[in-house]
Amino acid sequence: MLHNNPNLLGRREFLKGVGTAAAVAAVPAFTAAGGVFPRTLSEKVVRVGVVGGNFGSQFQWHLDPNCKVSAVCDLRDDRLEHLVKVYGPAKQYKSFLEFLKHPELDAVAVFTPAPLHVWMATKAMKAGKHVISAVPAGMSAEELELLLETVKMTGMKYMMAETSYYRPQVITCREWAQQGKFGTIFYTEAEYHHEGLIPLMFDERGFPTWRYGFAPMHYPTHCAGIVVPISGERLAEVEAIGWGDGHQILATNEYGNPFWNTTGFFKTSGGHCSRISVFWHVAGGGAERGSIYGTVMSYIMDRPEGMPDTVIQISKDGKTVIDANGYPEGKVKIEGYKEPTHWEVLPPSMRVPTGHGGSHTFLTHEFISAILEDRWPTVNVYEAIAFTLPGIIAHRSALRGGEVMKIQDYGKAPA
Repeated sequence: MLHNNPNLLGRREFLKGVGTAAAVAAVPAFTAAGGVFPRTLSEKVVRVGVVGGNFGSQFQWHLDPNCKVSAVCDLRDDRLEHLVKVYGPAKQYKSFLEFLKHPELDAVAVFTPAPLHVWMATKAMKAGKHVISAVPAGMSAEELELLLETVKMTGMKYMMAETSYYRPQVITCREWAQQGKFGTIFYTEAEYHHEGLIPLMFDERGFPTWRYGFAPMHYPTHCAGIVVPISGERLAEVEAIGWGDGHQILATNEYGNPFWNTTGFFKTSGGHCSRISVFWHVAGGGAERGSIYGTVMSYIMDRPEGMPDTVIQISKDGKTVIDANGYPEGKVKIEGYKEPTHWEVLPPSMRVPTGHGGSHTFLTHEFISAILEDRWPTVNVYEAIAFTLPGIIAHRSALRGGEVMKIQDYGKAPA
């Protein structure tokens, strides 16, 4: 295989060579799965460096036919060894800055604690590396603006690895929304409920980790990554309410966060309503789910209590009465829906079960494809901001007792 280094050849020459590679797969087409599928395969290989040996080991870079893990980075020997065990032989680094100097490195996968994401992502892009980062994209509006400025300045590609975007239910609903099957989507809701986080707030020595007291609405992307891409609208305004009980973790964390749980009531750019709740302490099953309500069809994602994915449609049984205004009266049809895997859009080697609802292979495939095809990734920097910033502003609103606050729209990726 060819291992072309864009830093040696020049970025434009590298991407030009990729774009003209001989195709060995079907002609690609844009799909609701996000991105171009199936990829036009070639001999080009994107050399990725993975930072963070815990969550970073859960992505299938080694299964992508156009990807090779050439370097890994972590402070801990055991996690470095684990990365090599998963991805194969790779140069090991404990220093991130030394890691960025690795001579065979085209892109960096940042899967480290949230407070490090923007610092590492901007350092990597300034060093000429494309970046995929775990969520959230940043910790503040200022960090998100720095991320956007760095993408514009360097011309490198940035993608946020938001898993909800590639959950099968969300892929399906994005496709149906594009086809107009919902009618008008007037209300959306999403929930990320994660009881049992306290053990993760301490390391094996008993010292606090970055999760210690982390504000729930600073981790909004598993929810916004459902409602924003399906509705096609930005979250434009929020009124949020938080709850905490004065626990010592809430009283002593470095974030100044007093809340276990927060719910935001959002107004969208289209004038519709969306509710997002992120709970760290709740007597309920874990949930990363949403519901989409339309005038013609609605979709309810499966619930932890056992309710399956459900589609609700205005009945077409011939008995539904249409009133003088053209509105149906009465019956609706409620059916469980068995979600497909959508694996057909992936290379055969990547059609395997993965974490977060099977989303991981889609994320890795899309990031590598965007580099090879010289285009914006689906969850690019503009979408990452649109998924992250609403939670940051919602937390501000909750701190101010539910004050209504505007959310800046930074736009979308240029066509």
